[in-house]
Amino acid sequence: MSKPGIAMILYTVREPARDDLLGTLKRVRDAGFQYVQWSGMPDLPAEEIRAALDAADLKAIAAHCGVEPFEKDFEQQVSFWRTVGVKDVAPGGMMRDCTDSLAAWLRGALRLDTLGAKLREVGMRLSYHNHAGEFERFPDDSRCKLDILYESTNPKNLYMELDTCWAQVGGVDPAAYIRKYPGRCPLIHVKDMRAERNASGRPVFVPLGDGVLNWEAIFAAARESGVEWCIYEQDSHEGDLFECVKKSYQFLAKNLT
Repeated sequence: MSKPGIAMILYTVREPARDDLLGTLKRVRDAGFQYVQWSGMPDLPAEEIRAALDAADLKAIAAHCGVEPFEKDFEQQVSFWRTVGVKDVAPGGMMRDCTDSLAAWLRGALRLDTLGAKLREVGMRLSYHNHAGEFERFPDDSRCKLDILYESTNPKNLYMELDTCWAQVGGVDPAAYIRKYPGRCPLIHVKDMRAERNASGRPVFVPLGDGVLNWEAIFAAARESGVEWCIYEQDSHEGDLFECVKKSYQFLAKNLT
């Protein structure tokens, strides 16, 4: 039974990073995090990203990035993310031209499988990050969209970056879904929410441990299913953002170390 590592996706602190990237990264490190997923940050050359991470004493273990740049110039993208230090790359959803039908979705699955095979050859790994919509169904298939994706791709070519909170919003038990694909889910996004929605019907995100997700079950499933990294994410916040970050790190440290 493996013990997942603790990381944070930098999308959580995207707003302060626009004005002060290095200062924001240092505050993430001061909160306790040593490992991060690059996402939502200023658009910079790979060398500058790596220098900023090094200056803050952080290491990027993963990145959110699109599929299309790899399809356009594979070698350049591999070189870019290797410079940053990343092994795992994960698109934040299906490509927009592959979403409107089952046939289009299957074309997207083929594109992801093809890219994942190429990344595997150079020692990198492709994962897929879900939102709630992937647990919906096309009219002509009884499976949810995410199951179609994983059943239509080689497990060695496409892995899972399960967003636990969006899975729950989509009506799925996150722990059960992790167990459904043992060994195929190296990364999970750990995100918490209140029971009630906001005025527009959207989830209200809160620090880890302050919401309704069953973390005891999720962490047990993560250990049993080979999850390598539990990556804290908080899409929005009330109050002081870095207090949320610090509180969430402490929750992870208490429950995973």
